[in-house]
Amino acid sequence: MATNVHLTPDLERFARQCVEGGRYNNMSEVVRSGLRLLQEAEDRRLRFQAMLHATEAEADREGTFPLDEVVAEIDGIIDASR
Repeated sequence: MATNVHLTPDLERFARQCVEGGRYNNMSEVVRSGLRLLQEAEDRRLRFQAMLHATEAEADREGTFPLDEVVAEIDGIIDASR
């Protein structure tokens, strides 16, 4: 499948440097590598977003604790361990 990609001059220069440096054989490999990184970042973002939704649902079901109470409890545990 042929796809044309138009890059900014800076991105094209960078991609050509990657090829000239020998890490990639051609511009297509550089673009594919960049897209794989973007895909991984998007997958992480979606997993994080799902975790946030699950956490919100858990908080709605089970309630929450005020931060000052949590900090006070942690401080008490630390003080007791000394």
